[in-house]
Amino acid sequence: MPLPKRTIIIDDTTLRDGEQSAGVAFSLDEKLDIARQLSAMGVPELEIGIPSMGEQERDEIKAIAALNLPSELLVWSRMRPEDLPYCLNLGVNKIDLSISASDQHIKHKLNKSREWVLATIDYCVKAAVDAGLKVCVGAEDASRADTDFVVQMAEAAQRAGAARIRFADTLGIMEPFGTLDVIRHLRTATDMEIEMHAHDDLGLATANTLAAAVAGATHLNTTVNGLGERAGNAALEEVVVGLKQLYGIDTGVDLQHFTSLSNQVAAASGDTIGSRKSLIGRDVFSHEAGIHVDGLLKDINNYQGVDPGLVGRQHQLVLGKHSGSRGVMQAYHAIGITINRPQANRLLPIIRQFVSTHKRTPQFGDLNQFLCLI
Repeated sequence: MPLPKRTIIIDDTTLRDGEQSAGVAFSLDEKLDIARQLSAMGVPELEIGIPSMGEQERDEIKAIAALNLPSELLVWSRMRPEDLPYCLNLGVNKIDLSISASDQHIKHKLNKSREWVLATIDYCVKAAVDAGLKVCVGAEDASRADTDFVVQMAEAAQRAGAARIRFADTLGIMEPFGTLDVIRHLRTATDMEIEMHAHDDLGLATANTLAAAVAGATHLNTTVNGLGERAGNAALEEVVVGLKQLYGIDTGVDLQHFTSLSNQVAAASGDTIGSRKSLIGRDVFSHEAGIHVDGLLKDINNYQGVDPGLVGRQHQLVLGKHSGSRGVMQAYHAIGITINRPQANRLLPIIRQFVSTHKRTPQFGDLNQFLCLI
């Protein structure tokens, strides 16, 4: 169902929250290449690091900034006065200042009060704005917070000069209907930019991110392949394709060459891509079942829900236990051999036995050998 035409900004955090995944550490060259590719695809904002981590992190942030990419760059920081100086003079003019929103965090992590949170927002946001930074206030653990208090945080942030509030489902516990309600409530309460930051602990990060967009969020956090802490974040590729296909919203991000970036991020993070991971998994555009292959060959739209060309891919027809004669004929045609339907029917039990025994689809040499058996 198309939504009214409006701009939704993708703020990709592969180089920040993606790298926070357990065991992940990108080299500088990897960071630079990932940033270049994301920017070349038209991703408008990149969150690229945490300055307070140390001098090496700050040097790498400066190196990314020195690329002079068309994407706007952000850094992430705790909302602490002592961390702010680390975020200056890096060539980056946007900052996400993060502070706990839930009573669980405020009481049992910070050992503070709601009043202290609001006062800290006022002080730190004003200091960051005075230093020349554009500010997004990150409401950590907002999904477990009192929604009215999140509104108070947004009001305090706006009074102090912030332009954006980030609603973080830090533990990935939300579901789309609740996300829709809470972001709608926040949208009616403030005219600030609203950013959704979803985690995938329940497998709902993309769904929650799309729900936030429907509810009025202006900015969405994503990562390549859904990389991120624990179960990861909302996947860039899923959010971009979902917005376009389901709601008619074009983010301006072109995924034609995404497979290359996807594979690079997977390699750099040491995180393999599941064969059935949506859009980028090895087998997600592969077809074996006879009824599907027959329908696909008659008209591609019979069994195409998503155009693989959106992510620079194409359909693959593979032979297996559930193949039909049409698939067998097509497989032989693909290697330059024409067979008729009776031949294909005689080949089917041979192919099915091969696949059951060897647990793989037959290749060129196998197909030639099968012809000798009929």
